[in-house]
Amino acid sequence: MARTKAAAPSTSSEKARSPSPDPADRPLGPLAVTVPASEREEVKVNNANMTELKNACDDAVKRFLSRPELFKQIYLHTDVRLALGWLSVFVAAGTAFYGYKVDFEKSKPVVTIGLIVYILLTITSTLYAYFIEGDTIFVGKRKTFSKRVSFTVELERITLSSSTIPVSKSSSSPSYSVALHYVRSTNGGKTLLGRGRTKGAAPYTKFFDDKGVMHQEAFEKWVGGLVETSMDGKAA
Repeated sequence: MARTKAAAPSTSSEKARSPSPDPADRPLGPLAVTVPASEREEVKVNNANMTELKNACDDAVKRFLSRPELFKQIYLHTDVRLALGWLSVFVAAGTAFYGYKVDFEKSKPVVTIGLIVYILLTITSTLYAYFIEGDTIFVGKRKTFSKRVSFTVELERITLSSSTIPVSKSSSSPSYSVALHYVRSTNGGKTLLGRGRTKGAAPYTKFFDDKGVMHQEAFEKWVGGLVETSMDGKAA
């Protein structure tokens, strides 16, 4: 008979999941990965700069979860923004060159079209970053062989977004907030094996000392715990 364990109240995390029927079937989690000290470089930021603190944490998430033992990072959002950015540059350069080479009156229709296309590309890039990419900092996937069924490939996909929670009446220091979505499936995504959503937040002072040096091991343990919580989520 399966046992249900009551979760202790927490102000720093929210969980949307149900226990996995067999934890032994779960793939390797981040907490089982040890990062050698020789592979670490000191991360130091300005404690008074919230942007630096958040960027340092975002970069640490990417470094940790994209290790060979864990997930392969997907750069779709970055590729789309780069493609739109470079395309707008080429349109602007081409329009300017055409306007320079051709008489002003004759070039007006083409220059006008080029300007409109440039504006549309810029607006598209802005809307994509705001509505689609949003606060997403990491999207990763991993393929593993099933422990239950031979020659069956399981696909995992994980998405993390982050934000900074400013100082409030209930908090004396700003916090780093993470929202995580995890899905595990097989048969080309047709069969759902597991799914979980987790939210967590912790003050930046938990991961940075007075000099702004980051405690990377503590941060990775915190992030790894959130990831494994979502990996133990809803199972089909």
